[in-house]
Amino acid sequence: MSAVRFPFGLSVAQSLAWMAVILGGAVLVVQPLPGSENAALALTIACLGLWATGAVPEPVTAVIFFTAAMLLKAAPSGVVFGGFESAALWLIFGGLVMGVAVRDSGLADRIARRLSHAFGSSYGGLIAGVTLIGTTLGFLLPSSMGRVMILMPIALGLAARAGFRPGSNGHLGVVLAAAFGCHVSTFSILPANVPNLVLVGAAETLGYPIPTYGAYLLLHFPVLGLLKTLVMVLLIVRFWPDVPRPEAVVPQAPAPLTRSEGLLAVLLGLALVLWATDFLHHISPAWISMVVAVVLLLPRIGLVDRATLNNKISYGSLLYVAGIMGLGAMVDSSGLGRRLAEAILPLLPLAPDHPVGNFISLTALATVVSLVTTLPGAPAVLTPLTTQLAEASGLPVETVLMSQVLGFSNPILPYQSAPLVVALHLGGERLAPARDLCLLLALVTFLVLFPLDFLWWRLLGWL
Repeated sequence: MSAVRFPFGLSVAQSLAWMAVILGGAVLVVQPLPGSENAALALTIACLGLWATGAVPEPVTAVIFFTAAMLLKAAPSGVVFGGFESAALWLIFGGLVMGVAVRDSGLADRIARRLSHAFGSSYGGLIAGVTLIGTTLGFLLPSSMGRVMILMPIALGLAARAGFRPGSNGHLGVVLAAAFGCHVSTFSILPANVPNLVLVGAAETLGYPIPTYGAYLLLHFPVLGLLKTLVMVLLIVRFWPDVPRPEAVVPQAPAPLTRSEGLLAVLLGLALVLWATDFLHHISPAWISMVVAVVLLLPRIGLVDRATLNNKISYGSLLYVAGIMGLGAMVDSSGLGRRLAEAILPLLPLAPDHPVGNFISLTALATVVSLVTTLPGAPAVLTPLTTQLAEASGLPVETVLMSQVLGFSNPILPYQSAPLVVALHLGGERLAPARDLCLLLALVTFLVLFPLDFLWWRLLGWL
């Protein structure tokens, strides 16, 4: 498809990107919405088109968004640049520093040597092992970003030991396994991702019943967790196949930990414990990440020096994430997200005693809103509409709330999820393969997993 050329020598992606930009410009001229909502709509169409197609480097699109949002007065500066104040951004920065330290110290390769024996010599075993580790970490770490920062350097070490060079299918497959394993399947675990927490926080603020950890896990994990993990592994092995070619090495006793490896292992262990026990001390995972980063950057520690900080940290990914967050905040603050949801509501075939139609409608609503507002924005927009949706469908409030998970756990494109973007940057891979996997996974989810989920919800009495 990428070889197809449109007029003026444009590729398909470039043509779609230009169409999005032109449509955004038309919205500015026609002004179908009042004031800042109109500017927000125009920017949303143009920027999502650029991010979705990848026709322009993602950080560049973020810079375009910041500049245009201020020129068009689409939102106050505190909203547009709010991503730089977000704890999530600084969690990413701390994780980038930790990731560089894990790779450069040799600790990632040491851990990879141990895991390579456990996963066996097959490509499928390697992909399954990396994906399952990412999903399992969802029970321990309350942040997708934290899981990505810990697992990706180890995954890259496993890829290297299997003989997968950057640019090969095997290298890409391992990176995708780590990225999607850490994030997509863990939406089925209550405290594991930001959208889950936004949903619970918004519901609590509005006085709706809050699901327990066990009830949430039972409802979502069997299909959206276990089965989706299996589907991810099968898709990666099928569409990005490869054969491990490990170098023959003479078995030898492992060398003792170096000073750098030992210090880093202690710091990562402390971070892991503090991340997993945040419900006790209430310290944000971001500031735990930053404390570890500060220690690693101190001159006398010597694990991350000035040259490494300047040359090996992906600051472009920080700009991209800040841009995504700013866009979501702009959509929310301008009222565009709520207007979108309210405009879609009359079009949905919601009706009492029509469980299939209600299930499909609520899932579609959450999916569409997640596309526009990004994944964390969906529960912020939809939760205030819970009462209206419950009345129209005749479903319990708890069921309507939980239907949001079906939408924000199913990213259609990578830009919806900051952890996926950061993971691909850390792995040194382009976003296009992640886009393809998102689309494939979404297709299987719509055709297979959602019908199974409907039957599971019916069995549990939620529908």
